[in-house]
Amino acid sequence: MPLRASPIRDKIFTASKQSSIMQRDIKSFLNPALQNIATYKVEGGQQAEIKLNQNESPFDVPMWLKEEIINEFIKEQWNRYPDILPYRGMKAYADFLGVSADSVMMSNGSNEMLYTIFLASLGPGRKILIPDPSFSLYEKIALLLQSHIVSVPMLPGLDFDTDAILRAARDEQVDFIVLSTPNNPTGKSLSFDEVRLIAESSEALVLVDEAYIEFSCQRSALELIDGLPNLVILRTMSKALALAGIRIGFAIANPLLMAELAKPKIPFASSRLAEITLTRVLANYSLVTDAVSFILHERDKLYRELLAIEGIEPFQSDTNFLIIRVKDAGAVFHSLQSDGILVRNVSGYKFMDNCLRFNVGMFEENRRLIEKLRTI
Repeated sequence: MPLRASPIRDKIFTASKQSSIMQRDIKSFLNPALQNIATYKVEGGQQAEIKLNQNESPFDVPMWLKEEIINEFIKEQWNRYPDILPYRGMKAYADFLGVSADSVMMSNGSNEMLYTIFLASLGPGRKILIPDPSFSLYEKIALLLQSHIVSVPMLPGLDFDTDAILRAARDEQVDFIVLSTPNNPTGKSLSFDEVRLIAESSEALVLVDEAYIEFSCQRSALELIDGLPNLVILRTMSKALALAGIRIGFAIANPLLMAELAKPKIPFASSRLAEITLTRVLANYSLVTDAVSFILHERDKLYRELLAIEGIEPFQSDTNFLIIRVKDAGAVFHSLQSDGILVRNVSGYKFMDNCLRFNVGMFEENRRLIEKLRTI
C-alpha cells in the first residue's frame, strides 16, 4: 500500500534538500575551466576626455551617413527576426573582397566569430598553438573549451619567432594555430610568405586574425584561401572602418570549410542595422582610406617624437597603435589618467614589462599625449 502524502514530511524533505544545495560551493555547478579564467576588464574604464586605450578609430561615421543608415533602417520591420545569417551583409562584403558569398560568414563582432570558430575546432584534449603575447581572448576561449595551449614566445624585440612556430606545430602535432597579424598587443606582423609557410607546413587549421590589416604594410593572406583548405581569415569592422559600436566581424575561408565552421554559429546574431551600416560604409569607402592615411601619418609622426623623449622606448608598429616602454608603467598610466588621457597598461604580457599601449588619436589628442609624456 503506497504511503500517503504528508505535508510535514514534504516540508522537512524540501528544507533538507535546500540546505544541502546551499552548502555546496557555487563553483561545483559550473564548468571547472572557469576557475582559470578572469572576467574581461578595461583598466581605467571606457570614458575619458582623450580615449586612446581600445585601438578605436578617432573618426566617427559622419552624421550625413548615419542619417542615411537610420532612414533605411526605419523602414525595416522591427517585430520580425533578421535572416538566420546576415546573407545580405555577407554578399556585400564578399563582393567588396572579390570572393564568393559562400566563402564569407558575418558575425556580431569578430569576438563572436572567434567563439564560433573555436567551438567548431577545439575541445578537450585538442591542441592550439598561440604566439605569446597575443590577443587574450584566444587563450580564454581555449581554456573554456578545455583544450591544451601550446605557447610560442615572441622574440625579445616583440617580433614573431616563425621558426619556433613551425617547430612547435610539428613537434606538438597541434590541431589549431591562431596568428594575430598584425598582432595585438605587440603591433608586429608576419610577412605574407611566413603566413603561407606556416599554413602550408602544418596539418592544423590556421586562423589568421587580420583585425589591423588595413594599417599594415604586409599583404593580406586572403588570396591564399582557395589554395589552402586549412586557412581561415578573420576580419573586424571595429578598427579601420570605425564601427566598433555596431559590432561587425567576418570570417573568410574556402566554401567547404566555411560550411562546417558555420554549424555552431548563433542564429539571428547580426541585426539588419549592422547589415545596412556595413553596406553604406563600403559604398563610401573613401572615408576609410582617408582615415587610414591620416592615422598612418600621425602614427609615424608620434613614433619620431617618442624617440626624442628621454626615458621612453617606442616600438615600431604595423597597426593603428604604438607600444612604449617606460621605467614605471603604472605610475605613467595614472599620471596620464589624472590629466584626462586614457591609455592601456599592457605590462602583464610576456616580454612587455613596463609597457603602455595607445592608439593614434586626432591632432590635438596626439599633441597633448606627447606634451604630457615629456613632463613625466
